[in-house]
Amino acid sequence: MIKPLGERVVIEVAESDVKTASGIVLPDTAKEKPQKGTVVAVGAGKLLDNGERAAMEVKVGEGVIFSKYSGSEVKVEGKDYLIVRESDILAVI
Repeated sequence: MIKPLGERVVIEVAESDVKTASGIVLPDTAKEKPQKGTVVAVGAGKLLDNGERAAMEVKVGEGVIFSKYSGSEVKVEGKDYLIVRESDILAVI
């Protein structure tokens, strides 16, 4: 499993729909990049100037919405993950 460092969060990205509401199947090139996912791992938190760590606001298992073009995509053991900074997470679902 991936262990993120600092204020980073590992997200398992939710799959986007392959069909429209009217039943048209979309090719990969026409799909929008998904912005939802589930947190699978969190780092220790941001290191503050006084040497302490700030607590992370998100927890493992929470659903989140993140910025559209944020983070780094990685593939581990056949699964796709996104590693983002906590500041790139916009909301908890």
